[in-house]
Amino acid sequence: MAKVIIIGGHGKIAQLATPLLIEAGHTVTSIIRKPEQEDRIKELGATPQVFDVETATQDDFAGVLADHDAVVWAAGAGGGNPDRTYAVDRDAAIASIDAAQGAGAMRYIMISYLGSSLDHGVPEDHAFYPYAQSKALADEHLMDSDLDWTILGPGALTDDEPFGMIRRLGRQTDEELGEDESRDTSRGNVAQAIVAALGADASIRTIVDFVDGDTRIEEVFGG
Repeated sequence: MAKVIIIGGHGKIAQLATPLLIEAGHTVTSIIRKPEQEDRIKELGATPQVFDVETATQDDFAGVLADHDAVVWAAGAGGGNPDRTYAVDRDAAIASIDAAQGAGAMRYIMISYLGSSLDHGVPEDHAFYPYAQSKALADEHLMDSDLDWTILGPGALTDDEPFGMIRRLGRQTDEELGEDESRDTSRGNVAQAIVAALGADASIRTIVDFVDGDTRIEEVFGG
């Protein structure tokens, strides 16, 4: 079992994943931004650690990642502010990847989004561009690293009740999904995918794009 650290531990997916990881036998440290979030993290069974990823350096990240086996990147700026998006979704993510290698936290699970790629085609003047570009650059940096990485690319996130079934897609998501096909992906299913990926060596160095579907999550990840 692994000592897991979740970056962005107060987010919806992270809160759903935390008790699942603990139930699977892992220990969890949860990085949060605000002291008032500590009680919630403790309720979930994890150890909270207040840490500002937006301003953190690689050395700062190395300090918090030390003595952990696995990293789950679940942080995000939340959109609306391009500078903050670049600072969190690109710069902080890249710093954490480099720090993880130095700290020996070699298993790294990145929560990205469906079809993330430098060929995203989003115009530079579009509001989504900073996020699309940041996530793609972070994903590319992770793939170029020596880490045992898995990139999860869920579709449009919902708060629907999870049912443990997804549909794995290839990289050409726009071609695979027609205009009338749902891109809905339960955050609860993403949380289950994190646990499944962490427990499946077959998922190392793979990109798993997916939406809610009809295949057991464990089966998708080789379980």
